[in-house]
Amino acid sequence: MEEADDVDTGPDASLDWLSRRTSHEADWTLERLLALKTQPMSQGGTTVSVVLPALNEERTVGPIVAAIVAELAAPGLVDEVVVADSGSTDRTAAVARAAGARVVRREEVLSSIPPRPGKGEVLWRSLAATKGDLVCFVDADLEQFSCAVVRAVLGPLLADPGVLLVKAAYERPLANGATVHPAGGGRVTELVARPLLNLYWPELAGVVQPLGGEYAGRRDLFESLPFPCGYGVEFGLLVDTYAAHGLDAIAQVDAGVRRHRHQDEQALGRMAAEILQVAQARLGGPRPVSTALTQFARTASGFTPSTRDTAVVERPPLRSLALA
Repeated sequence: MEEADDVDTGPDASLDWLSRRTSHEADWTLERLLALKTQPMSQGGTTVSVVLPALNEERTVGPIVAAIVAELAAPGLVDEVVVADSGSTDRTAAVARAAGARVVRREEVLSSIPPRPGKGEVLWRSLAATKGDLVCFVDADLEQFSCAVVRAVLGPLLADPGVLLVKAAYERPLANGATVHPAGGGRVTELVARPLLNLYWPELAGVVQPLGGEYAGRRDLFESLPFPCGYGVEFGLLVDTYAAHGLDAIAQVDAGVRRHRHQDEQALGRMAAEILQVAQARLGGPRPVSTALTQFARTASGFTPSTRDTAVVERPPLRSLALA
């Protein structure tokens, strides 16, 4: 993969990119993707791995796996469906296997390296447990899952060799009792990630869901990038892809609506702290004075503080391990 050339930068570039590099999931039918997958340019056939990182998702992981196996693997678009278990204590692994996935435990992959907690850690390890030329990540907590999102993010990769990373774009409703806020689910995106991108990487301002968990990329790309171990992984991968390969290496596809389990405000605060550190590391600024995050809960005795360390650890590019 070539390094990025100097190109137009700033908000105007992001709007131009938005119009050129955004498609719709309806553009990527199964028939079209199967034809693209077997084109001569694929050098004998492109292989596709779908990875679901999972932590205690026994309720939702089964229907997602079963749909991908039946609708995408059986016709030949997807070559392997892998659930990467990040330490589940429920029946996630058993449910996933019964639905047709191959399940790999975090500790079983790169077993000589002690595992760390976090989503980015299990995504990084999943690269060593899969073989596809294209790797598609899908969160395991999705409600009302549709395989259209997988087709969507694979489409631009199969159609254009210049595309290295494809993000799904969608609305994220937030349910509060009987009230549903149609676009209220992306709180950390709107309050942290989007302001950061507009301030420091304005060319990426057109990315609708920079933190979204449904995306796909070329193995060569993912193996060349560092992976933050926690929730900053999607932000890091997006910014690093842009820095190394330029704006047109990235595409996005409108995949409609995404429904999933929402976390509480304190969990979102810890996510925000990690994303800020990932951004700061890429800006080359001073290291954080402290990575401790103090939060408060109202109790009978007043406001009770709790403090957690949010220090971000990053795994090196997987390719560097093979060369070591």
